[in-house]
Amino acid sequence: MSIWTRITEAVSALASGEGLSAVFDRLRTRPERSVAFAIAVIALGAKMAKADGQVTRGEVAAFRQVFRIEPEDEAGAARVFNLARQDVAGFEEYAARIKAMFGEDTDALCDLMEGLFHIAMADGDYHPAENRFLERVAEIFGLKGGDFGRMRHRFVPGCAPDPYEVLGASPGDSLAEVQKRYRALVRETHPDRMMARGVPVEAMRLAEQRMIAINRAWEQVEAAHRG
Repeated sequence: MSIWTRITEAVSALASGEGLSAVFDRLRTRPERSVAFAIAVIALGAKMAKADGQVTRGEVAAFRQVFRIEPEDEAGAARVFNLARQDVAGFEEYAARIKAMFGEDTDALCDLMEGLFHIAMADGDYHPAENRFLERVAEIFGLKGGDFGRMRHRFVPGCAPDPYEVLGASPGDSLAEVQKRYRALVRETHPDRMMARGVPVEAMRLAEQRMIAINRAWEQVEAAHRG
């Protein structure tokens, strides 16, 4: 069964009046966490796209950049997007249920936030309303300010990413210490690890994009140390 069919079933349950709590409780198990992840990115992303007062073609297209959608799944995916982007109301409840489901799995919650940042930047503009939206979601997720700041620096133009910040390291760290952190991030970003956290295979572009940033940051730090 296609992930989009399973997502549509879950969203239809919500539309029929079944509560968020009940739907997400059914999606707690490992095989279904990929459905929950996709619903989280789609629902929060669509609501965020409306947060700046408009839903642009670029923001809608951004879903395609995060999720690989096969031609036969396009109708189902479009239905989910359209249901989710009706208005901004309710995003905090979604975020709270997502946090309850993933618990203290910070890596999975950071995966979700990266998908939302990608959608926010699809139209080339980081609107203040989008920043407030993302800050609030990060707060509900219980993410540290450093995690949110690193993602914002990596995604938002004008916030040139500091290579040490991308790697979660400090300029005072030795090259060996930075390399240890770099290797840990590479392991965390491996597709198998991300899928184990609940990221669907259809969203593995998030891993590709993160690896580009991580590798670039390591190259910059290594070159600076070797002078």
